[in-house]
Amino acid sequence: MSTIDYPHLYIGGGWTSPSSSATITAVSASTEEVLGSVPEGTDADIDRAVDAARRAFDAPDGWSRRSPQERAEVLERFAVALEARGGETARRVSMQNGMPLAVAGQFEAFFPPALLRYYGGLVATTPGEEERPGMLGGASLVIKEPIGVVGAIVPWNVPQGITFLKIAPALAAGCSVVLKPAPETVLDAFLMAEAAIEAGLPEGVLNIVPGGRELGAYLVAHPGVDKVSFTGSTAAGRAIAETCGRLLRPVTLELGGKSAAIVLDDADLSSTIESFFASTLLNNGQICWLGTRVLAPQSRYQEIVDTVTGLASSLVIGDSLDPATQMGPLVSARQRDRVESYIAKGKGEGARLTTGGGRPDRDKGWFVQPTVFADVDNNHTIAQEEIFGPVLSVIPYRDEDEAVAIANDSDYGLGGSVWTADPDRGAAVARRVRTGTIGVNAYVNDPSVPFGGIKASGMGRELGPEALGAFQVLKTVYLDVSRRTSA
Repeated sequence: MSTIDYPHLYIGGGWTSPSSSATITAVSASTEEVLGSVPEGTDADIDRAVDAARRAFDAPDGWSRRSPQERAEVLERFAVALEARGGETARRVSMQNGMPLAVAGQFEAFFPPALLRYYGGLVATTPGEEERPGMLGGASLVIKEPIGVVGAIVPWNVPQGITFLKIAPALAAGCSVVLKPAPETVLDAFLMAEAAIEAGLPEGVLNIVPGGRELGAYLVAHPGVDKVSFTGSTAAGRAIAETCGRLLRPVTLELGGKSAAIVLDDADLSSTIESFFASTLLNNGQICWLGTRVLAPQSRYQEIVDTVTGLASSLVIGDSLDPATQMGPLVSARQRDRVESYIAKGKGEGARLTTGGGRPDRDKGWFVQPTVFADVDNNHTIAQEEIFGPVLSVIPYRDEDEAVAIANDSDYGLGGSVWTADPDRGAAVARRVRTGTIGVNAYVNDPSVPFGGIKASGMGRELGPEALGAFQVLKTVYLDVSRRTSA
């Protein structure tokens, strides 16, 4: 197959020469074949990108000064250009990180343009200022202004979906963006740049500089950045939070998770098995909010273990581009090694392996069999640490109170789910779980409501109107009291 190679970076509204000859090579997770390459960004490239973003934001006729309706029109053109490339975007992501093609069609092709339209519509219909009567007489204006230049850093697991969690509300608010994609998934980011050019995004409003952790750290600390939005590991998030705290720089952090899927004693998992799969093993287990701790009542424990084991063992493993594939490869050999090390820890700590635990019989690709452990104690390593692979731990509980206690006994608090025949009971249990998001008999990230975590799962919220507010600052204008009073 021919490779996809980009010789230039997208900075300042067009393709520009990189500052070095270093490149990032994209590799297929399924076949280990080279897919293509892009330039590897340097600090000098970040400098140029931030300067371009600053000019785009500060210019008298810049992006921040365009009307909400004008910005919404540009975002609609961007959405149309992305839709035209949706199939290719899904294909590129699937090849690079192993996401099954059917999943990529939703997360990577459908979700980004939907977010652009949602936030374009939201900013165009939401008043940008409000006049409030004062307690001391007169009135004041409360004005929502764009925060400035945003440094956005995204991971490899859902690269385009997560990119637009950040840039859709940021652009709608009037901010300009410097985006640093993960080195594992770069070809999709450059296809997105092609869409931005076709849509006529103004110069410097969006800039893309791929690279590793060091480059991300440089962007986070850059004096020209006004706000940071990061999705990734908790360890990296803590380092970013320290930098932003020292600089008094606003930051949104969406970090790791170890969510609980609480199966209540009245649940019929067989009737919701597709939703249960999507909430626990979707995208090869490479999603931060998945319910990888399955909490099962002791009264039905073996039955639940058998159901979960049957689900995992029945999944179709294959090339991520095969439409029939339900479980593709992990993103890299390093990630496979990490997951396999946790499987070894699970065995070593006494958990009972019920299915999986090894590699499928394939010559190429970074595959791990869907794996289920039973007889897991919540203190086991595999129940406390994020694995980021297709590994589930089934943990017994005595009653509803203990189920909630186990769910809350975690450093994380990002997602979760409750499975029951009684939705009202499920909602009551969901209210008791300390987490940023949780579903009843399903788990769906709806764009209209906030998404994010507590504890080690992060700070701030994405999606919903709250995400738009995260890229805005409030300015209060105290009007002339005497003039207002006499009017």
